[in-house]
Amino acid sequence: MPLPRTRLRALVVALTALAITTSGATAAHAAPSKEELKKQIDKASDKLEDVTEAYNKMRLDLKKTKADAVKLSASLKPAQAALVQATSKMQTIATTSYITGRVGPMTILLSGDQDSVLQRMSYLDQISKANQQDIDTYTDTTQTFTDRQAALKTTEKKQGLQVQELSAQKTKIKKDLDKLLDMRETAFGSPTESSGSYTGEIPNIPGSAGKAVTYAFGAVGKPYGFGDAGPNSYDCSGLTLASWAAAGKSLPHNAAAQYSATARISKADLQPGDLVFYRSLGHVALYVGGGMIIDAPSAGRDVLHRSINIMTPYGYGRVK
Repeated sequence: MPLPRTRLRALVVALTALAITTSGATAAHAAPSKEELKKQIDKASDKLEDVTEAYNKMRLDLKKTKADAVKLSASLKPAQAALVQATSKMQTIATTSYITGRVGPMTILLSGDQDSVLQRMSYLDQISKANQQDIDTYTDTTQTFTDRQAALKTTEKKQGLQVQELSAQKTKIKKDLDKLLDMRETAFGSPTESSGSYTGEIPNIPGSAGKAVTYAFGAVGKPYGFGDAGPNSYDCSGLTLASWAAAGKSLPHNAAAQYSATARISKADLQPGDLVFYRSLGHVALYVGGGMIIDAPSAGRDVLHRSINIMTPYGYGRVK
């Protein structure tokens, strides 16, 4: 039996309302909790730091490539001068051979007395050896110049690609940084958090390690800055670099490179000034004694004085 028109209309309205309500419930997603958002921030921070350290390594590689190019370019001038000299000698040999013609041993043997023949044979042998030496020098010098010229072109090309890669990484870092700061603002009400400078007592540590540790304490509360090594902001490897630079020691601006540049030690042997590495060489901190480190954590956070147990350490290094 067909439904009356009024009841049918009411049923359609009810079903439509139900469909809209159900659809809206499906489409709507609950906002992530503060704890979930914090996990997302930590993950994004680690990812950003990985890219930052890759950026730092690329800057080191580019610096070395530029130095190689300078050396190669400098070596081309003497190599080219030697080539000009060797070429001149080869031209003289060729001209002399053309004018005098080839003088065979039989011609000399048939002229003059025996002593004269022996002297001439000896002279011919000396000329032959001298020419051969000039020929060998010319060949080696030409090869050296050609090799260095080719190496310089390859190095310059490599340098150009590295500059492009650096630019791409920098662009990516800036985009990731904007996203991270937006996430922090959503979670904490501010894109950055300030921890304040260190006001406690700085341990009295002798030697160069003491200078590095004192510098690090002075950096506590300063902001994180990707690719920065102070004095106003730091990334993780930039802070350890600057701390040890204050003690007169040079470290590369990259956590993995600092691991390679330091001597391996165990946790039991840790002393203030030693480096502590985390996240498969994705992060580095300065050990300051008492189970504490100072590090530049991540974008949006200041340099901190905190426990060594922020995560499981990857390894430890002593500055040589």
